[in-house]
This record gives sequence, C-alpha cells and structure tokens, in this order.
Amino acid sequence: MKSFWISTGGVIACARVSIAALLLVAAPAMVQAGQPLDQAAAEELFVRRVWPLLSERCLACHGAQDDDLQGGLDLRSITTINAGGDSGQPAIDHDNPLASPILAVITDGGDGWSPMPPKESERLSEAQVRSIRDWILGGSPWPSETRIAEIKAANANRWAAEDGILVKTSGGQSPSWTDRRYRPESLWAYQPVVRPSITETGSKAIDRLISDAMPEGLIVAPRADRATLTRRASFDLTGLPPTPAEVAAFINDPDDDDQAFANLVDRLLQSPHYGERMAQHWLDVVRYADSSGLANDYERGNAWRYRDYVVRSFNEDKPYNQFVIQQIAGDEIDSDDPEAIVATGFLRMGPWELTSMEVAKVARQRFLDDVTNSVGETFLAHSLQCARCHDHKFDPVPTSDYYAIQAVFATTQLAERNAAFLEHENTQGFEQREYLLKQQQQHQNTLARLDQQLMVSAQAWFEEHGIDPSDWNAAAKKINAGVGSKFNAVRSAMMKAGMPEDQFPPKAYGFSPEDYGNERVARKGLERLSWELDRYEPYALSVYNGRTPDLKSVNRPLRVPEDRLTSGELETSCILVGGDPFSPGEPVSPDVLSMLNDGEPYPIPNAIDGRRTAFAHWVASAENPLTTRAIVNRVWMWHFGQAIAGNPNNFGSTGAPPTHPELLDFLAAMLVENGWSIKSLHRAIMNSETYRRSSNHPAIDALRKADPLGTSYAVFKPRRLSAEEIRDAMLVATGELNRTLGGIPNRPEINLEAAMQPRQVMGTFASAWIPDPLPQQRHRRSLYSLKLRG
Repeated sequence: MKSFWISTGGVIACARVSIAALLLVAAPAMVQAGQPLDQAAAEELFVRRVWPLLSERCLACHGAQDDDLQGGLDLRSITTINAGGDSGQPAIDHDNPLASPILAVITDGGDGWSPMPPKESERLSEAQVRSIRDWILGGSPWPSETRIAEIKAANANRWAAEDGILVKTSGGQSPSWTDRRYRPESLWAYQPVVRPSITETGSKAIDRLISDAMPEGLIVAPRADRATLTRRASFDLTGLPPTPAEVAAFINDPDDDDQAFANLVDRLLQSPHYGERMAQHWLDVVRYADSSGLANDYERGNAWRYRDYVVRSFNEDKPYNQFVIQQIAGDEIDSDDPEAIVATGFLRMGPWELTSMEVAKVARQRFLDDVTNSVGETFLAHSLQCARCHDHKFDPVPTSDYYAIQAVFATTQLAERNAAFLEHENTQGFEQREYLLKQQQQHQNTLARLDQQLMVSAQAWFEEHGIDPSDWNAAAKKINAGVGSKFNAVRSAMMKAGMPEDQFPPKAYGFSPEDYGNERVARKGLERLSWELDRYEPYALSVYNGRTPDLKSVNRPLRVPEDRLTSGELETSCILVGGDPFSPGEPVSPDVLSMLNDGEPYPIPNAIDGRRTAFAHWVASAENPLTTRAIVNRVWMWHFGQAIAGNPNNFGSTGAPPTHPELLDFLAAMLVENGWSIKSLHRAIMNSETYRRSSNHPAIDALRKADPLGTSYAVFKPRRLSAEEIRDAMLVATGELNRTLGGIPNRPEINLEAAMQPRQVMGTFASAWIPDPLPQQRHRRSLYSLKLRG
C-alpha cells in the first residue's frame, strides 16, 4: 500500500489508496474502431488531450503573441483555426477531415506542408497524433470555459486512475503544467515514511526485508570469515586497513561470531578515524575544496575549519537533524557560538568569485543558484536546478518553488566571520605563516620599487613633452604614504581635477615588459596571500544576514559590515524568466517544496533574519520524507557500494526508484526513533547477516541468472578502494602515516610533472605546488591534503 495525492472533486487530498483501487474506477465506454466520436466524447478528448497538447507544443509560435503568429496561424480558438493562416486555407477541412492541413503537418508534412513542430526531436508521438485526428473526426468541438470545468469535475477520478496522479503544488507557469499528472511510482519519495509492519527490529529487520524481496529459490552466500570482516569493517568505518594485531585480536576473540563482530563495530565507531572516513564521504557530497575555483581560484584559507567541524560532528555522533540545521542556519541560531558559525561553511562550498570584469548581479545570482541546488541535492535528494528556467520537466517542482527556496537565501551574504578557535581545534603548523609574511614583504618591496620608478619616469615625461609638472607635484605631495601605488593615485587625482589626460603621464609610463610582468606577479601575489594568511586567523568561511552590499570586485577576504541592515540592496525575490537575473517576473516569498505542504505556504518570515532557521527546521523535520530517506540511502551506499534508491542526489522520476522501498522506509524510521544517530544506523546495517555475507557465492551462475543487476544482496559485492584509501593504506603499511586529526591543509608529494605545471589564474600564474618539507607534514591522511579546484 502506498500513499498518493489524488483529485477528489477538484480538491487535492493525501489519501492511502492502492493502485488496484484506482484502476477499478469506471472506465469510459470504448468507441468501436473506425467510428467517429460522438459530441460528448470528442469534447472530453479535447479537454483531456487536445487542448493541453496545443498549449504545450503549439501556442508558443501560434498564439503566444498576437503580433508574432508564425505563418499567420492562430490556434487559440476554433474560429482562428478555421480562418487558417497565410495560406488562406482553413487548418481543419470539415468536409474531408483526414485531409486537414493540421493533420498533414503533424504527421509527415505531406501535400507541400512543412512538418511541425520544426525540430524532429519535438515531433508528436503516434498517440498524440491520434488524439488530434480523433478529435477532428468527432467534429472538432471547442467547449466553453464553463463546459470545460464541468468535464474536468465529472472525470477527475477516472482520469487520475488512467492518466496518473494530480499533485497539488504552488502552481506552474501554465495551467497544463499545474494540471499535469504523474505516474504513481514516480511519486514514491514524497509519500510519508511508513515503518513496515514486521516484528523484527534492528539488524534482524534488515535481514527480513532483504529476504522477503529475494528472488525465489536463490540461495545466499555464507558468512565471510573473520579476517575478511575485519578488513571490510575497518575500511568502511575508518578508511584505514586493520593492523595485524587488530586482525589477530578479532580472529581470536572467544565470543561467538555475532558478539565478537558487534564488539569490533563498536570499537571502530569509537575510533577518532571514524569521523575522518565519514567526513570524506560527506565532503564529496558538498563539493569541499580549499579554493574558490573559476578565473582566480583564490585559496579559501578558513575552509579547513568546516572540514574539521564535519569530522567532529560524526565522531560525536551529533544527531543528524542538528547537523543539518547547523549547516543551513547555525549563524542565525547562535551567532556567539564559533561552532555554529563554522558549520555554515556548507553554504560556501560552491565555486564563486567576483571580478571587475563581471557584473556583480550575475555573480550574486550564481551564488544563489548554487546554494539552492546544493541544499536540494545534499539534504533532499532533489536536483532543484532543473526548475530554474522552467517548471520541472518530470517532477512536481514548479519554477515558483525553486525561487521560493532561493528567497530563503536572498538575505544571505558571504563573509569570513570572526569565530574564535575552539579548544579542540588543531592549530599546529601556524608557524608557516612566517614564510607567507616573507613572501608578502617581497611583493610589497617589488611594488614600492616599481612605483618609485614610475614617479621618476613621470618627471622625464613632463620634460620630454615640455609640460609644467607643478600640478602633478602638488598632487603628489598630498598623497599619503601607504595608499598603494602613488603613481596611480596621482593620476586619479589629476583626472578628478578635470586635467586632460594628455597633460600628465599615461598609465605605467616607462615600464619595460619585464616591469609589467613583475608588477602583475607582485600585485596578484598580494591578493592571493591575503586569502592564504587568513588561514591562521580566527575567522571562518561563513555567511551573515543583511542587505546585498555594492561590490565591484572581491580580491580580499570579505568581512561582516557594521551597517549590514541599512547599507546595500534589499533584494526582492521573484521568478527570473529563463533564469536571467535581468528578467524579473512574478514576485515570490520564502517557502519550501510546495508538494510536501499540500500546495500551501510554509511559515517562513520575510524579514532579513530568520529565514534560514525556519527553512532548516522544515528540512530537518521528522515529517519530511525526503531528508530521512536521503541520508539513510547515502549511508547504505557507503557500506554496500550501491544505494537502495539508485541516484543518491535525485529521488525524482529520472532517478532510479528504490529496489527495496520497505527497507528504505524502515531505515528512515529507525533513524528518527534512535534520535537521528548515524552510529546507530551503522550498527544496525553492519551487524546484519546481509552485510556479513561473503563475496564468494556458491552458485555464481544461478546468481547471475536470478539477479543480473546485483540488487538481491545474496552476496556481498566487493568494492574498489578509493584513491584516498589506497594512499592512506600505503602509508599505514610503511609505518609513515601521521594520524593527527584536523588542522590546516598539508601539501603531500605529488607527481613532479603535475606539480611543476604552471597553474594559470586571471592575469598571472599561481605558485607551483611545493610539498611540505617534513615527512610528518606530508604524510597526513589524504582528507587533509590541500584541495585546489584549479
């Protein structure tokens, strides 16, 4: 039994019905083949099939604008259809319906007509062509609006059974989308989580649900031996191989197999390296990097603190709902808690920059689009970006929902915020700051030398051109030290004073090509160092609430302005036509996915503060079926190498449905029952017989025949170790792994050819990859390696 949204007399209600019950609704009388439809049946066909088809596929060119009708043909009424287009011929031939031009163009374009729609990929299906043909043969009736409403009301339940489920949302950009119906099986993720009615609990319930779905007659693999289970569990929970002593201890444990393995799992869950392994998974989901990407790829000096927050959260078994809320709205909930500030680094994980060559509004929209989709994929297993330019093609997510969720973040601004270092944060290696300060001084000396050279060249320019330098020299005396380039400051003063540009030296006068290069390297180097030096200061890659500041470019770390609530633009959220920030459409208010709230608004404040807090509590609610299913689906995949629902980031209709839906719901319900504990979830999964099966099946040919897709879990499918696991395991084997937790990123040795490749960034090159000098610095876990987007 599953729960679907069904139409009941025009009102959408969530009811528990079976698919069979839907199919028992009375079907219409069948029309004998070859006989035209009667008036009532033709009207019903028009309302149900023809008009939605015309609206979706034809009116954009033949009815959207009165002054731009392609071919002069208007398909918005039977009157204009009968009038025809530029050819002067009616689109429907009532004397010989099958010879109607409209039929010719949607089939093969015969009789000199061009096939329509023009793109071959958008041509109508046979069923769609048949609907238009049968409507024409039935007399092509065009009922009034009142009659259309009557037909819809009278046939709502039958159409729901035959065509799919009508889902109530905030409404699409067209009536046809709003009234679109969905296959019941594509709506599985939106149904409430229902705990299966079985007596078993924990690991035994998992085995029961796997067994119930097992292909009939298929035998399962025996339990793996203790040595294999030690290695499997160790890599799964710590990302590291077990030591020989750990393997021997488990093999020789006198307890029975069940208790001995339960003890092993508990010990691994208490290892500090457990948090590192789970963080590796999570950081891949949120796209963690230590640089911003794009043209400049500035380092994000403080990103490591978010990485370590994730490690701590998993090690502490922080309730998952709290983990979610902190990452979305930690700064709103407790702005005095450094941990909460650091947690919101999640919202900054996407690539972003603002250069003077880009429009600030475009860069701002890029952040909003990124964070909207990231929240959807990470926590809700929904790729929301599919609804950015238009209503979602396959799922009940209208464009208005996309921008309503985006409105939640419309007052969210970027900043590196003050956040005192916590007692348990690793601040080792901060002495590296001295090396960067020396680089900074070298760049400053270079710029000072070149600036002095420009000032000398300026005097030579005045002498060469016979122009009195008095005004220049007077302006130079007024320029205070420490303004950067004195030469450029004097030029700016002359321009502001209205001096013609041919009366003072041009930009960079007297520079040789080498001087140009040295100036660029030094200036860009200082920009880059400002980000890297932030690594050693008590700041966090974070956000704040306020008006959108008027920024032209960002080449230094951002800080929270004192006038955040009064200075800047208070953005008005609206639907952006085609996703274009310069094409605002209908205004929207902060909201959630409307299909999960019966199409009604969710109470999110419109004030500058508080939007993300309300939204985060909705995301992390036990009543939200997407959130709990999404995380248990990920954890299952981390253990078995395949998810229960095929695409962990997409529970929509284009993602694979769950192979074991009752198991998915059981795990989701159990997570909440156990206080949102991820460690409890691991225990239940790993102590199951399903997890402890051998990778060697006794009847491999029978297995392949009965389970060609490998979804029965009759055998434990081996998985490849990740690159991080392989490197870390090699360091363990050689005794070189530095197991210290957390701290600033390190630079391990990498392929020399790759290390020496110049990393081109805007206007210059970033420094080459220089490994850390000491082995204990280089040989840390791969999790801590500096990750540059490049």
